[in-house]
Amino acid sequence: MMKKEKTVLVVDDDHAHRIMLRTLISGWDYAVEEADDGQEAIDKVHERAFDLILMDIRMIKVSGLEALAKIQKYNPAIPIIIMTAYSSVETAVEALKNGAYDYLTKPLDFDELRLVMARAVDHRYLKEENRLLKEQLGDQFNTQNIIGRSQVMVKLLENVAQVAPSEATVLVTGESGAGKELIAGAVHYNSPRKDGPFVKMNCAAVTETLLESELFGHEKGAFTGAHRRKEGKFRQADGGSLFLDEVGEMSLSMQVKLLRALQEMEFFRVGGEELLKVDVRVIAATNKDLFQEIEAGRFREDLYYRLNVVTLAVPCLADRREDIPLLARHFLERFSQKNRKKVKGFSPHTLDQMLRYDWPGNVRELMNTVERAVVMSRSDYIQPEDLPLEIQNRRQENELESSLHIPDEGVSLEKMEKEAIIKTLASTSGNKSEAARRLGITRKTLRKKLKDYGAT
Repeated sequence: MMKKEKTVLVVDDDHAHRIMLRTLISGWDYAVEEADDGQEAIDKVHERAFDLILMDIRMIKVSGLEALAKIQKYNPAIPIIIMTAYSSVETAVEALKNGAYDYLTKPLDFDELRLVMARAVDHRYLKEENRLLKEQLGDQFNTQNIIGRSQVMVKLLENVAQVAPSEATVLVTGESGAGKELIAGAVHYNSPRKDGPFVKMNCAAVTETLLESELFGHEKGAFTGAHRRKEGKFRQADGGSLFLDEVGEMSLSMQVKLLRALQEMEFFRVGGEELLKVDVRVIAATNKDLFQEIEAGRFREDLYYRLNVVTLAVPCLADRREDIPLLARHFLERFSQKNRKKVKGFSPHTLDQMLRYDWPGNVRELMNTVERAVVMSRSDYIQPEDLPLEIQNRRQENELESSLHIPDEGVSLEKMEKEAIIKTLASTSGNKSEAARRLGITRKTLRKKLKDYGAT
């Protein structure tokens, strides 16, 4: 892949200075264009996109300040570095307030110039990447793109659409792997805060001591290893939403501190004395029954009611089986592309097994299962043998349960065992090793039982 050449517009009414800069900057792998006045710079920006503008502040016709204002209005993403004489530093500072990226005094220090230009271009690309990432995240969490056409999912997404525009604190409940983070993201990205940050914190992933620092930040020297001040998740989420996953894992002492922060939207950094105020919407999630946790004395009732202004219950996958084919197809397309394999779909037997399985790990388990199946598949369609053994074995258990007929007058255990062995052997085309594995016995035991039953 060819590296894209970065383009710089040099704006200066001093012809000799412009030529010198062009020669210098071209040697740093930039493509350079020139303009001898602010108005010409404005016209050129309308004609093409530049990665960076290097502009003198004093020009006869249209000054750098005037050009800066008009370019900023047309395309605020272009970083503009102002060049100025030492006597005009105050004007350059004004330019910074009006959106310039930085300023340099003449005569220019070439090492400094190169460094500032590189930083400005990197900053521009980083801003663009962040913008694209926000768009992608917005699409990912768009309720129209959340896969689920079952009645329970349709109702859940209707509730998300109703709750999202509000400022209410939301508690998302559901089993592990059911998609609680996806629903929390949908609340944020469909709310008036969607352009603000969506900050995530897993409360079970860090110790109690570190959790306070992670949430509220700390001052330099607050504890061993605190070599500098650190801003916590609440400050990072200012103006946006904070997603507290596994909030039920939080200790009682930490719950007290969280409750205060939620009630007042203010807190202190660990080891700090400055009271910090924020504007944050909190979305919490848990896979625990918090009522039971309250009764057991492990969760504060007042915090529960502070978090549980609105509840969004995410159903487990077993309660929305009709969504399994949709989800499986979505993951199949994603992982086929990722692994450069042309897998067209699932065989009918495979899909039947997937629909019969209970999916204790929910959507996360389904996703991992499909990825594994795509990797292991040797044909155009996912076959039952491409699925994990626990899913294959569950199907065999179902078949065995449905195939063993017990008459009203009863039947001997020996006869049932014999029937189970014969049916299992038939399902493995006579493969005794595989039949023994499925029955949970050794091959030697299987041979003995077959001999006893006269079925060898």
